[in-house]
Amino acid sequence: MSELGQTGSITDESSYGGGAFDRRNPPDEALLGDCVHCGFCLPTCPTYVLWGEEMDSPRGRLYLMKEGLEGAPMDDAMVEHWDNCLGCMSCVTACPSGVKYDVLIEQTRAQVERRHERAPSDRALRALIFAIFPHPRRLRLLRGPLRVLQRTGLDRALRRTGLLERMAPHLAAMERLAPPLGPPEPLPRRVPATGERRATVGLITGCVQGAFFPQVNAATARVLAAEGCDVVIPPQQSCCGALSVHNGRETEAQRFARRTIDTFEQAGVDRIVINAAGCGSTLKDYARLLADDPTYADRARAFQDRVSDIAEILDELGPRAERHPLPVTVAYHDACHLAHAQGVRDEPRRLLGGIPDLEVREIAEAELCCGSAGIYNILHPEASRELGERKAANIVATGAEVLVTANPGCLLQVTSAIAARGHEMGMAHLVEVLDASIRGLDADRLHHRTI
Repeated sequence: MSELGQTGSITDESSYGGGAFDRRNPPDEALLGDCVHCGFCLPTCPTYVLWGEEMDSPRGRLYLMKEGLEGAPMDDAMVEHWDNCLGCMSCVTACPSGVKYDVLIEQTRAQVERRHERAPSDRALRALIFAIFPHPRRLRLLRGPLRVLQRTGLDRALRRTGLLERMAPHLAAMERLAPPLGPPEPLPRRVPATGERRATVGLITGCVQGAFFPQVNAATARVLAAEGCDVVIPPQQSCCGALSVHNGRETEAQRFARRTIDTFEQAGVDRIVINAAGCGSTLKDYARLLADDPTYADRARAFQDRVSDIAEILDELGPRAERHPLPVTVAYHDACHLAHAQGVRDEPRRLLGGIPDLEVREIAEAELCCGSAGIYNILHPEASRELGERKAANIVATGAEVLVTANPGCLLQVTSAIAARGHEMGMAHLVEVLDASIRGLDADRLHHRTI
């Protein structure tokens, strides 16, 4: 049987029960049976909150999966409801029955990419995105042209005309989200621990994080070293596969996962650290992604057991480096793939709470996604913009001076939404705040810093 993977073409694998899915890992019927239709997921689902449509809720999407298993064909309407899902996993947190919606939506999206013929424009957009975003070198090549646009003001001039928005809203969304770019911050291959070594860790630099937020990776290495970690940074690392797996490109994601495992097996590290929430949720799920691979299944399980978000490992180690006062108020935004997919909520707050004179303010509707969701803000710019505006309003209402979060996509999305309101606010990754405190930097660097 052939496997056509990522082109959007229809596979010749035999159908499961004659319906929407083929026999290669269709949505798990037993997992679907866990849903008792209680509705607890509804108020936490971003698209249901926006539109009030049952089929654009987790419960409705599960119903469509069940219909597909029972023989319903995979048509455009069915796929649209699954595509509308942000994959934020807020419903997983809310569900009292423990429904594994995260597993089910990824199984479903892999089926969609194999079996559904997308419109030519949609295929072209997705092909462009996946030709660039999972490739760190290609992303870095974009820095030069983007810096020229930003330094000359051509980006702002183009935005004021509204021409790109009218002609190509998806490309306009990409341009609008581009962060102000400073000079690159090259990382050495190894950063030695300060004082007695407590651990040897491998740092995953990420694709978007590495290309557009090199200062976050530099801060991560400094903080880990200050807390007694030897930091190993393999230069040959590639994409971890998160964007691919979250969008049904299973074969591509598996290829990236194998390369990542190979790279860090050779690095000689005790732990593997990630500072991007969306990547972390995939890295911790490699065993499932490669479960059918006899060469990598056990290695994937061993790999994922060593993965920690930066907040997890710092909280586990406990502070050793002195924290200097930072008199600043911060609003902490829970990145969905950190809070819902990984269950990491308390650790970032404890780390921030350990900084003298820093005040943490909570954001209303914290469980609702900001609308970033990987590449959702490019594929669905209108829905994403509505969610971004809602999140921005709640953040501004806190009165905090600085927004802090733990994911590059969230920083891009929320920065754009807050800027659109004409509100001035500092933006920082969690680890940048810790780095500023450990180094004794002036709080004004955070007050006036925008991503």
